[in-house]
Amino acid sequence: MKKFFLLVGIVVVLGAAGVYYQRTHPPKHHIKLYWFIPDGVRAEPSLFTVFEWAKEGKLPNIKKLMDRGTYGYSYPNFPSHTPTNFAALLTGSYPEINGVDDGPMREVGKPLNAVAVPGFRSTAKKVPPIWKTLEEAGMKVAIVSVPGSTPPEVQKGVVIRGRWGGWGADFNAINFETKGDLTQRVKQGRAVKLFYFGATLSNYVDGVAPTGWEHAPKSYSPAIEIPLLGWGKTIYAYMYDSKDDNHVAYDRVAFSLDKKTIIGDIGTGEWTSWKPITLVWKTADASVQVPSHFRATVIKLGDNGFFRIRILYDTLNRYITFPESASDMLEASVGPMVDFADNFPAQLIYYPEDKKTFMDESDFSFDWHTRAVPAIAKDFSPDVVIQDIYTPNQMLTSKWWMGYVDPSGSGYNTMPPAEREKLWQEVQGMYKKLDNMIGEMLKVSDSQTYIVLSSDHGAIPLNQSVNLNNLFAQKGWLKFTIDPKTGEPNIDWAHSQVIYLKMAHVYINPNGLAGPYIRGTGPAYEALRNDVIQTLKDLRDANGNAPVSDIVKWEDAKSYMQLDPDRIGDLVIANAPGFGWNEEMTNDLAVFSKPLVTGYKQAIKAIDVPGMWTPFIIAGPGIKQNNFLGNTPFSLVDQYPTIMKALGVKSPGFVQGKALDIFTR
Repeated sequence: MKKFFLLVGIVVVLGAAGVYYQRTHPPKHHIKLYWFIPDGVRAEPSLFTVFEWAKEGKLPNIKKLMDRGTYGYSYPNFPSHTPTNFAALLTGSYPEINGVDDGPMREVGKPLNAVAVPGFRSTAKKVPPIWKTLEEAGMKVAIVSVPGSTPPEVQKGVVIRGRWGGWGADFNAINFETKGDLTQRVKQGRAVKLFYFGATLSNYVDGVAPTGWEHAPKSYSPAIEIPLLGWGKTIYAYMYDSKDDNHVAYDRVAFSLDKKTIIGDIGTGEWTSWKPITLVWKTADASVQVPSHFRATVIKLGDNGFFRIRILYDTLNRYITFPESASDMLEASVGPMVDFADNFPAQLIYYPEDKKTFMDESDFSFDWHTRAVPAIAKDFSPDVVIQDIYTPNQMLTSKWWMGYVDPSGSGYNTMPPAEREKLWQEVQGMYKKLDNMIGEMLKVSDSQTYIVLSSDHGAIPLNQSVNLNNLFAQKGWLKFTIDPKTGEPNIDWAHSQVIYLKMAHVYINPNGLAGPYIRGTGPAYEALRNDVIQTLKDLRDANGNAPVSDIVKWEDAKSYMQLDPDRIGDLVIANAPGFGWNEEMTNDLAVFSKPLVTGYKQAIKAIDVPGMWTPFIIAGPGIKQNNFLGNTPFSLVDQYPTIMKALGVKSPGFVQGKALDIFTR
């Protein structure tokens, strides 16, 4: 990450340039392209029959696009993970060209104990994305919540919070829970951190006796003060018992920034309104005060003063938009931003009450993104809009749905039909919210606008986690200890020879894995690698099922999987549907375990797994109307050249996809 203040200076200068561009270039009479790429939207012919739902009247705006254009199914490329497939969509090329093999990528010559190339950063791509090419063609592009879009690569356009790009002040939500005996904290292990190594997502704290409160609510049991420290600012929570019934039962929480003014007083399941707050964003070199907003909810209160409280922070601020003036404009038009529900790894999966919080945040995120559609068109007058919302992925890979609505889920037969129908209504309700967003896109478009709906991957049930590092430890290839206070592993890299790292990579060196990583060579290396391959091939669960569907050596991965060989492990492994690789380690060295989440998408060879497929619809001038491409899916990389052909812009030479035969002229 660049030094923060240097970055702020750049944003200020370019922000001024962006405002100048808006003022000196009159608004265009229409948007040329609205490309909507919601994350994790499943669509296939048999179960998530999105096109049939549209024909039945459940998704009227998607039906309008189908009537006006061409539609079909697309499949993600391996490892079927968000950054890899957004890179494929946005460059029309596979990882062998664009370089984005995965999310957290390691590289030859750099240590394995840290991510060398974050796949969500724009700089991870080795070729320019579509917005740079379109800008060079004279178009102004607005990019909203798209992975791989930050640090910004446009000069005249607008970038709104590229997800997880490591750029700008990005304030994720935080859960605060009773520390107690640390049982829950140890159970979570590294999963309390963003992507297991980033910012804190869950914070375990203990309450204390209140001090210094003015005008505190009356409590019929000894009140408890909870300091909620997040992003450099403490929000004080005052947990109290509002009922005079001679029974200790905490039922409400009041919130204050100074213990003098109560800015919210809520019970379980309720939310405060948005309140202003100044947060602190820190880097290794500097820190900056960032005006922001927050709102709080009480997820759960229990016996002995137990609490589970969640703070949502506004994910929009002037340090995470380009130009910086875009933040103020959108705050004025749309309000504080909730970009998506929950986080990764999922935090709202541990208690039954978490589901309501997830559903609330889902509604908040769809509300913001839906209202942003006309605001972006009005405020920025773009020629092209590329917009993502991450909430569909969060729902379909969370705990509460996929494993119970898909017959291949292990929880399917445990769910009474009436309860399963309720879950289906919730899932289809999410698709209706997507449809509502498309309705807003139709309103800001005209007959000369191309509207495209696609996604990066679908999702299928996750029935068993395969804890590969426990397997490698059983074999003596991996050495680690578990911190008893946090549940986090401490890896002995020097004395470890084999390790699995996300999402599909096994690193092998008989001389140890410490220091800059180098490819092994010679008889000892080949013997160990072959031993690992055979161990993985022989692996079976209690029912005799094999979790491994494919194993590819690094030197074959480019020709066989179209991956960049410099950013992969010694082995690339694909899991069979229903199984999912897990990087975490435990003292019991159990290889198979039941995950809390019931949906996933990583490390699956998707072309033959319809649940991984996504919808593709393109409508606009010169596109064949009411044209169904059939039930055979095509690669994501074909969407880029199809869109470029529609816009009349030549695709760059690195593009590997082929334009679909859908044009009337």
